[in-house]
Amino acid sequence: MSYLFTSESVSEGHPDKIADQISDALIDNFLAFDPESKVACETLVTTGQVILAGEVKSKTYLDVQQIARDVIKKIGYTKSEYMFEANSCGILSAIHEQSQDINQGVDKTNKEEQGAGDQGMMFGYATNETENYMPLALDLSHALLRELANLRRENAEITYLRPDAKSQVTLEYSDDNKPQRIDAIVISTQHDDFDEEAAMLAKIKSDLVSILIPRIKAKYPQYAHLFNDQITYHINPTGKFVIGGPHGDTGLTGRKIIVDTYGGKGAHGGGAFSGKDPSKVDRSAAYATRHIAKNLVAAGLADEVLVQVSYAIGVAKPTSINVVTYGTAKVGLTDGEISKKVESIFDMRPYFIEQRLKLRNPIYSETAAYGHMGRTPETVTKTFRTPNGEEKTVTVELFTWEKLDYVTEVKSAFGI
Repeated sequence: MSYLFTSESVSEGHPDKIADQISDALIDNFLAFDPESKVACETLVTTGQVILAGEVKSKTYLDVQQIARDVIKKIGYTKSEYMFEANSCGILSAIHEQSQDINQGVDKTNKEEQGAGDQGMMFGYATNETENYMPLALDLSHALLRELANLRRENAEITYLRPDAKSQVTLEYSDDNKPQRIDAIVISTQHDDFDEEAAMLAKIKSDLVSILIPRIKAKYPQYAHLFNDQITYHINPTGKFVIGGPHGDTGLTGRKIIVDTYGGKGAHGGGAFSGKDPSKVDRSAAYATRHIAKNLVAAGLADEVLVQVSYAIGVAKPTSINVVTYGTAKVGLTDGEISKKVESIFDMRPYFIEQRLKLRNPIYSETAAYGHMGRTPETVTKTFRTPNGEEKTVTVELFTWEKLDYVTEVKSAFGI
């Protein structure tokens, strides 16, 4: 019997994602001028207001208000009618120094013994159902909103789009867990006001089906065969969506952890990513387990892999590492035996994760919308400025945890 599976995504203009992007912009600026910065920064956005709070230990001083305004402007909140606008919104900073009680457990004289910034468990997942080893429903959900944002910025084929949007894709799977077709697509997009609501709804649905969907099929030809005439489209199903963004809903850092990871596939330990420097294993170990899972699947060890790691706060060595292959392993070993071999290949102590994935660099702003996983590794040059005129230009690698740089080592270890 076939079954349905659904994942959702949210746009960069969604209130929670605005908060994530501001928090990660702060992380990048701190790390650019002081790579040893310890930061846990939360953001709240609401009508005309941004509130920054958190703990920081850093040698640098930043204009956090200007950083937040730059992020809001880049997203597209630049009009007063949005009731949340980059130049006019109020920004309150309640950032203070990190607790010494926490810091003493993380910073060690021997850097290799750097302790985990918190307790908890983290998960990484990979599947071979897509080229980037991500769950297909989530990949499509992200693609819809990335392309919708492109249309908004082009302001040519569709001229009424505003920054806030959500998407959802439902796939039909066969008994052997292979995606067969798209069953339903849900898109809710914020828009300019129209004179007549019925005409507005008809126009938006027509444009998204006739303009957005063909662009997705052209840009992602590997998914074109999944589109069909029987797809159920729910476009702005509540009707009018003029009031949106932080004026429509309060946004908070860390409320889109499933959007950020695997869309409900695999598992999640509960810890958010944005606003946290890499000493926080909620972030760094989640990236490291994705790196492991992706390399295991790419090496042909299994069709689907879930990796779990757990830590005690202030302790370097993980309390557990576990690999689950869902019965798809190709190597004649139990999941427990696979776990032991994986533990010998990948050093999961926090310091070694940071070094292996180059996480002490300003690489986090790019992660804060459209998912932290499944992205394309690339090298970019970025420039940062402090209020006192200091400028720093750095060249960094983005999404290092997506690199397939351990495939050969995995194949050798498992005799593949």
